[in-house]
Amino acid sequence: MKQLLMILSFITIIQVFHVQAYDFVVGKGDNDDFKTVQDAIDAVPDFRKNRTTIFIRRGIYKEKLVLSPSKRRVSLIGEDVQNTILTYDDYNKKENRFGETLGTTGSSSFFIFGEDFTAENITFENSSGPVGPAVAVRIESDKVAFKNCRFLGFQDTMYLKGRGGRQYYRNCYIEGTVDFIFGNSTAVFDQCTIFCKNKGYVSAPSTEQNTEFGFVFLNCNITGDAAEKSFYLGRPWRPYGKSVFIGCKLGNHIKLEGWNNWRDPAREKTAYFAEYNNTGEGAKPSQRVKWSLQLTSDQIQKYTVDHILGEWVNELAMFRKIN
Repeated sequence: MKQLLMILSFITIIQVFHVQAYDFVVGKGDNDDFKTVQDAIDAVPDFRKNRTTIFIRRGIYKEKLVLSPSKRRVSLIGEDVQNTILTYDDYNKKENRFGETLGTTGSSSFFIFGEDFTAENITFENSSGPVGPAVAVRIESDKVAFKNCRFLGFQDTMYLKGRGGRQYYRNCYIEGTVDFIFGNSTAVFDQCTIFCKNKGYVSAPSTEQNTEFGFVFLNCNITGDAAEKSFYLGRPWRPYGKSVFIGCKLGNHIKLEGWNNWRDPAREKTAYFAEYNNTGEGAKPSQRVKWSLQLTSDQIQKYTVDHILGEWVNELAMFRKIN
């Protein structure tokens, strides 16, 4: 009996130590700092120089979240990616209290404006279903990184907005239908699972004309339950959209032509859609549209995480490790 009490006491000490490693804890328990994620975010001092860590216990948190520009260097750490879920159910055609439609931007479950934000082990969801554009996360800031996270939705799951903004995704799961990864940020998807549902387009970049990189998929698994030849790798939302797939496994749901011009032949001259060394039934270089590119070994030398993200990559050294 004494040994059992000692073991239980030791476990309690470990749990207390674990919680104390974070600045704030969100959960339903009496000893947790906050019951909602938004309350924890609001408690972060504006323009704090040091990082603020927020631990989120298992649970479903139905909240429409906003990380304001003054909340910088914030990290959200979930207890369990499958069971720590941040969700909301707004969508494009839904009306606000004044009878106005929310629009695609307004449909977002989580608005991220604060710079240098990171998240781990969390599911971000728009739960409205297949009702048209419905965004799970809208990111409009620089130096944003996710590891071991899930992004769930249908059309327009991820709105990667922000001129000059850099984003990094490591070992994440992203699902959707039409244009479910879209926007004008520079984003690297490193060893992620991209799950295609129904039919549509994986990416819809709106890259700025003078931005070197758009969306770069490195060693990702482009899979799903969509029908054979029902998905394009991408289409240019704006004329200079850029998407590149390198070393990815492409399922048979990827169309042989690979890419779509968004009903505008002029964009074939300005968009930059390229591949290198992809595998799987959906990797058919000889059958791609003529205006897309198959890169050479020399051309892909610049497509490294270090080069794409610049000096910021030094801050991501530990974050890039899979644990």
